[in-house]
Parts: sequence; C-alpha cells; structure tokens
Amino acid sequence: MYRFPKDSKLNDPKFIFGVSTASYQVEGSTNVDERCPSIWDTFCAKPGAVYKQHNGDVACNHYNLYQQDVDLISSLEVDAYRLSIAWPRIIRSDGSVNQKGLDFYDRLISALEEKKIKIMATLYHWDLPQYLEDEGGWLNRETSTKFAEYVEVVSSYFGNRIDFYATLNEPWCSAYLGYRFGIHAPGIADEKSGF
Repeated sequence: MYRFPKDSKLNDPKFIFGVSTASYQVEGSTNVDERCPSIWDTFCAKPGAVYKQHNGDVACNHYNLYQQDVDLISSLEVDAYRLSIAWPRIIRSDGSVNQKGLDFYDRLISALEEKKIKIMATLYHWDLPQYLEDEGGWLNRETSTKFAEYVEVVSSYFGNRIDFYATLNEPWCSAYLGYRFGIHAPGIADEKSGF
C-alpha cells in the first residue's frame, strides 16, 4: 500500500482516498437478469464506432466476480470505492423496477460494507437506456423526468447505505462526445444537439 509522505495534506483524516469504475466498463452480463440495452450496447454494435467492435458484453465480468473485485479493492487499503449504478439494469422499458438489478447492487454494497469501504455511487455514467434514446434521449426533456424517477428508486432502496451520491459523471463528455461530435454513444454528430 502506498503511503503519502507524513507532511502531505492528503494525510488529513477528511481526505478520502479511493478507486472507481463505471458499470458498462466493468460489469459485463449485458443480457443477464433482465437488463435493458443501453446506448453503449447499440453504439458498440455499429461497425467502426469502437476499436474492433469491442463491447461491454463481458468487460471485466464484475457482475459475476464482484466479490473478488471487492477483495482486491480492500487489499489496496483505500477508503472508498466509486461505482456507478446502471440505469438499464434498474428500470425496464415499461418503467417497472427490475428487482434483479437492485439485488446485484445490494450484494455489491453488502460486500463493500463488510470490508468497511465507503461507497460512492454515480447514478449516470453514460449508459442511458436505449429505449429512452429511441425517444430522443437527453434531447427530450422527458428523459430528465425519467432520470428523477430512476434516482428515486435507487435512493429509496439504498438510502444511506451509500455514503455519497453523484448524479451525472462528466456531463460535458456525454453532451459533446455523444451528441456534438458523435464519437461516444449515442453517436450523434450535431452541433445544436451537443449544446
């Protein structure tokens, strides 16, 4: 374990040292337990959109190996783990709650709690459900209402078991790379949309 120099301000007990992941980048199991497709599933399937058409179908297999991952995080002796909760894993296209998705995060959070690791959850890390993108995605104001409904489900279910919540990860990237330049999902290259 790396130790900061004794005179470092990072030794302040208020400083939280941690590691992070993003659901689509690590979980895999994109077709398991009623998870809906995300904009990244669709984007990665487009020829030439990503290197060698890599996708998140398996990724790091965190969905199945989360306990080993938590053990590795614990071995680093960090204070916190920032994860993201996959919206497509929680809310089905008909608006109903997918309990299997909540159960996965419940198991993950329990494993982190057991290791005394603080939990930081990002509620949107670029994996918009494809069914919302089909209705205009973030360009449709209704998506913000759907996001609020999803956040209500997650925060009501997990409450203060999650130490810190973040709403949107790098919204600039979602807007500019996904809607302005089209090099990230959903792959829209339109100046007005990016702004």
